[in-house]
Amino acid sequence: MRMTTIVDAHVHVWSPDHARYPLAPGFAPEDPWLPSFTPDDHEQIVGDALPMNLVQMTWYGLDHSYILDLIASDPDRFTGTGMVPAICDVSLASPERAMRDLAKSGIRAFRLRGRAAQPTREHATEEWLGHEGYQQMFACAADEGLALSFLCATSDLHEIGRMCDRFPSTTVILDHCGGLRVRDGNIDSDDLRLLLSLAQYPEVHVKFGPVHALGDPAGGDQQIPFADTLPLLRAIVSLYGARRVLWESDLGGPVLMRQPPRDLAGCVALVRDHADFLSAEDRQLILADNARRLLWA
Repeated sequence: MRMTTIVDAHVHVWSPDHARYPLAPGFAPEDPWLPSFTPDDHEQIVGDALPMNLVQMTWYGLDHSYILDLIASDPDRFTGTGMVPAICDVSLASPERAMRDLAKSGIRAFRLRGRAAQPTREHATEEWLGHEGYQQMFACAADEGLALSFLCATSDLHEIGRMCDRFPSTTVILDHCGGLRVRDGNIDSDDLRLLLSLAQYPEVHVKFGPVHALGDPAGGDQQIPFADTLPLLRAIVSLYGARRVLWESDLGGPVLMRQPPRDLAGCVALVRDHADFLSAEDRQLILADNARRLLWA
């Protein structure tokens, strides 16, 4: 199955070559979700060499060598989402300097974990993005045309919105539908309201995926796999518009597909074939064009 018009906005990759790409101190070879996951593995599942946004893996720490080497090998196919610390108790380069340095090598977005995904910090307040390091990252992203990509829960969205109000020109991407999920065919109305409230900020975008993990394990039916996520997609597109939604597979991520080639095809088909509320132009934007526009230089 060829998917030449698809761009995967979110893929995790790591190498089996630990000599060339060593794990960060404190990580062991058995810690990754799989022994390795490379662009070749992605291509075997998809059946095509898709362009993809490579999200830096935790077990490499701040060493981006693997994804930087991939980007250098084919910058038209690969781009990257990196990690720099906004808060650290050791002396490191200021986050905006680290962002600018990585951006020169093809890193176009930087991942931030919401408060719900962070270790508990003493003296933390509800305004957990109020630290100077986060402000530097928001300002730098706006100045350099970069994006901040949030791994967050819906409980984080109010604070992210506060920062978007302060930095309205900063491109913000909410990974994995901002933490929203479909359970037993239902979408929590309060969570949905929080996600949709950020649509008021023109530079906030939403990654729709991983489709295979957004709903119930048996969601949908044999004719339309993952169909229980269609109402979520409809709600997001209705408020954000198709130009602010990006399709992602999250291949290599923590929630593994049961039958990867079949399930990946179903995740694409949900948007391409079964979301009848989308126009052909909408589908092209969500499946390819938005990622190209936002995540490549």
